Amino acid sequence: MKLTIERAALLKALAHVQSVVERRNTIPILSNVLITAQKGRLSLAATDMDLAITESVEASASKTGSTTAPAHTLYEIVRKLPDGAQVELEAASDNSSLVIRAGRSRFTLQCLPPADFPAMTEGDLPHRFQLPATDLKAIIDRTRFAISNEETRYYLNGIYFHAATSGATQVLRGVATDGHRLARVEVPLPKGAGEIPGVIVPRKTVGEVRKLLDESDGSVDIELSDTRIRFSSGNITLVSKLIDGTFPDYERVIPTGNDKVLNVPCKEFANAVDRVSTISTEKSRAIKLAVAKGIVTLSATSPDAGSATEEIEVEYKDTALEIGFNSRYLLDITEQIAGSEARFLMADAGSPTLVRDGADESALYVLMPMRV
Repeated sequence: MKLTIERAALLKALAHVQSVVERRNTIPILSNVLITAQKGRLSLAATDMDLAITESVEASASKTGSTTAPAHTLYEIVRKLPDGAQVELEAASDNSSLVIRAGRSRFTLQCLPPADFPAMTEGDLPHRFQLPATDLKAIIDRTRFAISNEETRYYLNGIYFHAATSGATQVLRGVATDGHRLARVEVPLPKGAGEIPGVIVPRKTVGEVRKLLDESDGSVDIELSDTRIRFSSGNITLVSKLIDGTFPDYERVIPTGNDKVLNVPCKEFANAVDRVSTISTEKSRAIKLAVAKGIVTLSATSPDAGSATEEIEVEYKDTALEIGFNSRYLLDITEQIAGSEARFLMADAGSPTLVRDGADESALYVLMPMRV
């Protein structure tokens, strides 16, 4: 195998594929990227056995063939080469090593046989549809903060995608929760997605797909079954296993009778929460909201640090209420709100609070209160 490729094109493709490769691997071949030279193309592939990515770029191949090389080392070498360099990759005839040449630089990397590189079986993917990249971006950006990190509740370690009906409209929903907060975002249901099963896309896959969306303006082709999902955009394909579990009935925790409506100027409120929470203890991050007509008083106390209070003017006309929240969770939710106003719908100090974007009804957040 022998080919020449422009540094920028190789670096961009390597950046995508090497991020799938785990830093520590007990199986050596999983630390490598599969490099395949075809006529006029270079194909790169990487996998961690749960997730596989393939990307192809233009290259000038004088000898076709394939090899595997250490992904992170190869990426670092190409990253440190000068801009505009032409990079030559040449594999030894027995595939034991790969030589990288650029200008006066020459590197030799140890290789493993491409035949050892594991192929991820996709099986039949019966459901196919196209989703605008902006819609997929919106779902991921506004829900992934609520994905659980608890490995014991593995079925919460991803975003739950499913088709649903909102009023009279058919929608595609993305939901994430960790038991303390919940995020639900809706986009118009794409053609062909009406019959999809509810699937849980793992956290790592969500992160990798999100990176690819930064460079995609059009639409993403999605194909899925009960156990696998494939995302294709341009010359990149990403295949992932789905989480094998049942996502809880999240509708039950979304309150419907919360009648105390609090409208706050979002940016001002978030800044106040951030300032006051400086005092709250590192473990609980607790902050208290004393809500009265036209005003909210934020307060935090800590036996070690002292206390803090701040008042902001708000729209509120119901009976006075005191309620406590984890300040980090409050800030995570206010960061997702695009409009100038956030709307809190509360019942009492012990019941879940509903948070909505004053300018956008497609997103909904639920936050559990805490004792302060």
